[in-house]
Amino acid sequence: MIQTVNFHLWKACNMRCSFCFATFEDVKKNVLPKGHLPKERAIEVVNKLAEHGFSKITFAGGEPTLCPWLTDLIKVAKMKGLTTMIVTNGSKLDNDFLNRNKEYLDWITISIDSINPNTNLKSGRAISGNRPLYLNDYKNVIDRVKNFGYELKINTVVSKENYLENLSEIICYSKPKRWKIFQVLPIKGQNDDKVNDFTIGHEEFKIFMNNHKQISGIDIVSENNFDMKGSYVMVDPAGRFYDNNGEKYIYSESILKIG
Repeated sequence: MIQTVNFHLWKACNMRCSFCFATFEDVKKNVLPKGHLPKERAIEVVNKLAEHGFSKITFAGGEPTLCPWLTDLIKVAKMKGLTTMIVTNGSKLDNDFLNRNKEYLDWITISIDSINPNTNLKSGRAISGNRPLYLNDYKNVIDRVKNFGYELKINTVVSKENYLENLSEIICYSKPKRWKIFQVLPIKGQNDDKVNDFTIGHEEFKIFMNNHKQISGIDIVSENNFDMKGSYVMVDPAGRFYDNNGEKYIYSESILKIG
């Protein structure tokens, strides 16, 4: 049985990454006008996933820290015995959030594609699309996460804008338990209006990996487009399983409807 599930509970994001493959504009347009379930229904989704037998849940978005009841969902999952994780751009990880969730949240994954603010501006990895995080911002966030005792993971999406860059400084500084590196993934209905400016091939992805082969002591996992497809159990903001085996997402009926 697959042990891990990703719950993309919140469509909205405070950044504007042009290559984002989890925009869920189709979900908001056709199924869920607010872009998220009400608190009680989201809790019900978490309960059903726990009852099914998953051992780990990752809360993602959009940007999950924008959800006012994220702490409640994390607590429910933890009380059900699941390992808990969030994937976040890091912009909302202040002391209040970290202190509030330290009892129930195990892992924090921070998305860092570049420490060059110009690169982040070009890709939209910036608050409201125009306020990027700088190297010291990322270091300060990482320091806070570690000071509160969370397990740290870094996610990086490699695109045409950053495949020649070297992130060794921030990776060696943060010493994450895991660094996961993705090749930017085109998905129809999610990013196909902008992603062509960011797509790369196998050779460019390999260049990025080779630029970091000197890093040791860190669990580095790379996933190209082939590896990413069909390799995750994912739930959308409407509480539906979905897969990315094809060129666009295919959705199930709602878990709340059919179990």
